[in-house]
Parts: sequence; C-alpha cells; structure tokens
Amino acid sequence: MRVGCRSTKSRSVKSAYLLTSFLRRDQVLLGDMGAGKSSLVLRFVKGQFHEHQESTIGAAFLTQTLCAESRTIKFEIWDTAGQERYHSLAPMYYRGAAAAIIVYDIQSQSSFARAKSWVRELQKQGNAALVMVLAGNKSDMAENREVEREEAEAYASENGLFFMETSAKTAENVTELFHAIAVKLPKAPETPNQPGVVLTNQSRTPAKSQCCA
Repeated sequence: MRVGCRSTKSRSVKSAYLLTSFLRRDQVLLGDMGAGKSSLVLRFVKGQFHEHQESTIGAAFLTQTLCAESRTIKFEIWDTAGQERYHSLAPMYYRGAAAAIIVYDIQSQSSFARAKSWVRELQKQGNAALVMVLAGNKSDMAENREVEREEAEAYASENGLFFMETSAKTAENVTELFHAIAVKLPKAPETPNQPGVVLTNQSRTPAKSQCCA
C-alpha cells in the first residue's frame, strides 16, 4: 500500500528508512551569503517568501515530504549559514547527507565562484554517493544576470552535477528541483523477508498424530 504524502516539522531519526516506500534522507544547502538558500527552503517547505530574509546563524533545520516514483521521501534539510565564520561547521551537515544543493546568485560571479569552491570541497570530503545539485537562484532577476545559464550548465556537466535555475520569489522550479533530487536518490535496499517470517522451498513430512485409544 502506498504511503500518502504529507509535510511535517518534527525532527526525527536521520538517514533511516521504515518501509521500502517511505524514506528519510538528509539534505544540505550550501552557498554564499545572500544566494537565497533560506528562501528556497522556506518556499519549498512553507510556500512562503520574505523579501527581507534574516541571515541564518549556524544552521537551520526544516523538513518536508514529497512523493516521487511510488516512494514517499521525507527530506530532513539543513540550511547552512553562508558567512565565512561558519564554514568550519559545514562538514557536520554534509557528511552522511544523501544530497547537497549548492546555491549561487545568478547576479553575482563571486557567488558562482563560491559555489564552485563548495563543489570542490564536497568532491574531496563528501560522500561518494552524494547527489549534488547546482542551483542558480534569483532567475526572476535575469536583467541583472552576471552568470550566463550556458556557463553554469557547462560547469555542471563537467563536474557531474544536476543543474537548474530557480526563483524563490516566484517559486519557479523550486518544487521541481527537490522532486528531481528525490528521483535521483538511490533506491532503498530491499529486505527479502520481514522479521519473524521464514520462507523455505523444502517440503515437510506431516508429523504423525498421537492419539489415545
């Protein structure tokens, strides 16, 4: 039976699965300060956008659940601070994560350069099975663009990243981004038998009944 999709804000056990159709997966957002990481998460989780979003201190934790390819996946999302003074804390969140979204502002070449730095760090220290996504945020501000889509696409292709441009303000490609990640996540290992159930192809000889005369 398929498990229904619903959102939740409660914190729960990390990186575990309960059923083959229900998965919990850690996800981390990395990027320069002002790239719009918190706005992306807020739009995905709550459907909200704040024009003046406060800077994250350390890291923020949110959760959201969605359905993808007959699986229900609960994302446990760590939104990390972009300030340099919090850089040393980042490995706490990306080690063991199933997916990482590296966010940059399409209006800033320096933001894109910072995103590349995060990609290099993840390639050196991250999980080899990590699903890495490059998100060019603030696509609604294309008139101020410094990073061309083709430049980012080429970089993503060279480094094996999934790429998408997004806008937390207009919600463009936000849900699509997280859905694409859900599709790319490895399937959960199958459990042959449920605990307490033993299957065998060996025939058994019925025991002789013992009756009293």
